[in-house]
Amino acid sequence: MRTLGEEMHRSGSRWPRRTRASPRSSRRRLILRATIIGVSVLLLLIASGAGYLYYLTHNLNRVEVRGLSGAITTGEEAGSENILMVGSTSRCALAKQNLAYGLCSEGVNAVNSDVIMILHADPNHHRLALLSIPRDLFVPNARSTGANKVDAGLYQGITQVVAAIEEDFGIPIQHAISLNFDQFANVVDALGGINMSFPLSVFDADSGLNVHAAPCVHLNGTQALQVVRSRHLQYRSATTISSNAFYWPHETLSDLARIRRDHEFLRVLATAVSKRGLSDPISDLGLINSVKSDLTFDQSWSVNDMTNLVLDFHGVSVNGVPQLTLPVALVDDPNGAGGGLIYKGSSYGDVAFPVQSQDMAAIEQQLGIGPNTDSMTGNPLPAPSSVAVSVVNGSGAANQAADTATALSALGFQTVGVGDGTPVGDVAETVVYYGSHAPNIEAAAEQVVRSMSGAVIMAYDPRRVADGAQVTVVTGTQFAVNASPTAATGNATAGPTTAPAAQPATTPAPTARGIAAPNPITSSLQPWDPRACTTSANPTAPVPNLT
Repeated sequence: MRTLGEEMHRSGSRWPRRTRASPRSSRRRLILRATIIGVSVLLLLIASGAGYLYYLTHNLNRVEVRGLSGAITTGEEAGSENILMVGSTSRCALAKQNLAYGLCSEGVNAVNSDVIMILHADPNHHRLALLSIPRDLFVPNARSTGANKVDAGLYQGITQVVAAIEEDFGIPIQHAISLNFDQFANVVDALGGINMSFPLSVFDADSGLNVHAAPCVHLNGTQALQVVRSRHLQYRSATTISSNAFYWPHETLSDLARIRRDHEFLRVLATAVSKRGLSDPISDLGLINSVKSDLTFDQSWSVNDMTNLVLDFHGVSVNGVPQLTLPVALVDDPNGAGGGLIYKGSSYGDVAFPVQSQDMAAIEQQLGIGPNTDSMTGNPLPAPSSVAVSVVNGSGAANQAADTATALSALGFQTVGVGDGTPVGDVAETVVYYGSHAPNIEAAAEQVVRSMSGAVIMAYDPRRVADGAQVTVVTGTQFAVNASPTAATGNATAGPTTAPAAQPATTPAPTARGIAAPNPITSSLQPWDPRACTTSANPTAPVPNLT
């Protein structure tokens, strides 16, 4: 058996990838959630109809993206496509440096995709669905060099982000859009600004958000930017005594809360486009050109495909588009003494772990598939009896590999070996590795993942798969194998020693020390969150200087 200490090897990958590492910056990153503009552009395309298609698709910025999936022609997902949208944080790529974002010349030079959104378009069922993946999710294929936060992949290009989404989540990507935040404010200003309601006064020293409570506030581009960038929001509730915003209570969910607000902002922005109408050729073309100039499309997304997208979904209501967030469990203090996740001796700060079976439920909901469907192809998953599995003890807990193999055998899997590896840390994910991109092998890994609960994720890496196995499970510290439908109670299908006895797939595994409960797939706005104005409210300018 191979150990966990072995380095990742990509000679069997579908495409070559760079292996250099990103310099780490101690400066707090002030990131614009720019990808929402990518989604807005798609909805703008849909709302505008075919009249401006030439202008929408002429002279588009293109980038080569390798590893994109082909069109799905069979199974439950036939005819659908998934569009990956990422927003780059690169200050060095901006046409004009801006002190508010941090300056490249002062070392703010990280390249991350702190927003990752996937739009699922299914013309056969006239259905759209949006899934956001939290930026701090720790995944095995984040980079070609190995595990990292999912937002770290963009340093190696959008090809690597596509690889991470397909290899770790099993979501096929047909097209990709990337963008930076250089012209976000200009796009909002081109719309004439955005109106939002602020039920409570809010403040964020990092993004610059500083708005008094009001029924309806008119935001220009810069002020809208402050809303979508806010990840350290403070608010003044009815019980807040201090008038100094620095002493107001903080919300606690950081990026997850920002995703929630950005989904609402997207609804407001799309509604503003709809109300504005696309009827004035001069102003409309100016708006469209200002948006498309900040987008980069993959090389294979043809004008004809874009035209079909417009025609298939013309007239769709943004309020009817599901906006989902992949459930994750925050791992901000695994050792009980601060410091964040320690993985192979290095600190990765605050991270989040995957959560099965909730993650699969979110992906199923987005893709419109059932629990026995291979998410990559839309075809049925293989029977467990056709899947050969080996197990490596990756946590060091006594008998963990043998207990896990026994539990998987009770579910019908062929277990072909057990072994021991080197622990990566005192808190770790369970990874289901597969060594080929052949559809039947990826489907085998997904079947194993669907048979487990807790912090479990799949990953592509040929070097991790033992001889004679299609899939190798490297065990972590918070997981369980689901109970066999015919198993008796007791230890007959017992899970790993660090997890409870095997349990039904519908019951989430208990949280381990330092791991929070997962976020829901959808979430409601909190009392302090900005939101759409009521139809009767008259917008006013924001009142500055809360501090």
